Amino acid sequence: MCRAQTAAEREAVRTKMNHDPNAANLVTSDLPNFWKAWAQASAAATTDEKDKIYQTEYLDKGSAGLKDFVQERIESAKNLVAVTEKHPKYFAALNEITPRVLQMEPAIRSSFGKLKELYSDAVFPDVYFLIGRMNSGGTTGNSGLLIGLEMHGKTPQTDMTEMDSWLKNVLGPVDELPGIVAHELIHYQQGPDEDTLLAQAIHEGSADFIGQMISGQDTNARLREYGNAHEAALWRGFSKDMKGKDFSHWLYEGDKSKDRPADLGYYMGYRISESYYQHAADKKKAIRDILTVTDYEKLLRESHYADKFAPANSGK
Repeated sequence: MCRAQTAAEREAVRTKMNHDPNAANLVTSDLPNFWKAWAQASAAATTDEKDKIYQTEYLDKGSAGLKDFVQERIESAKNLVAVTEKHPKYFAALNEITPRVLQMEPAIRSSFGKLKELYSDAVFPDVYFLIGRMNSGGTTGNSGLLIGLEMHGKTPQTDMTEMDSWLKNVLGPVDELPGIVAHELIHYQQGPDEDTLLAQAIHEGSADFIGQMISGQDTNARLREYGNAHEAALWRGFSKDMKGKDFSHWLYEGDKSKDRPADLGYYMGYRISESYYQHAADKKKAIRDILTVTDYEKLLRESHYADKFAPANSGK
């Protein structure tokens, strides 16, 4: 696991960052390298040969973003072989829709511009479109935003028999890429991850909330439907756990959640951020407050989100 940046380190990096939304690069140079490796590996006879092909044709030729993604998510060529061998029909279909990434640029640029309007101190890193091992739709690295395209290739024709329960829930279509990029862009504005459930839920949920505001896309709509129908019960459970450091029932659950959707901490953080914004007289200041928050309990109090669950409101 990589060491998280301290606040001082993060701020030192931010001062050197690009503040012009039009100057950020959208980098797709790794995609043709992957598909060259995929085609060669598909014809190779042994696993060792396949490993070598992905290493030499894709990973070794990688951009700065891919090198970060290897460290953060892919780890090895062997993992790429395993995931492509397990999902051959999916990757064959993904190859056909990869060119559509370039069609997303106007929407992505629009999101960047809207964030600049809302938050004048926003920074705009380069965005790398990559193919990984189906374990991350997006993250951030020293090089910029790292988008795992293979998590955004679902179509009505996708053969879901190749997918486990988690992938069946989280795979999205390529048309949702602007929303994914927006979510990761918001993370890039925030400080380091915090160690309480409340802090991390707000960290993730506010990226959904502000990301939706600038992109017009709801990247976790599946959580919203369930969450809205069970909100009071979710709040009771979340409020008991939120000061602790155990995320296991709320965040990053993978396919471990059996009785409800995974990662409902995103929903709780979204609702708290949304409530804070709605109650704020100065909306731009509210965006700044959410992005730069360090006192998460204060943000929760001033959001008045918990007020609607107080006994006096229980009948409303």
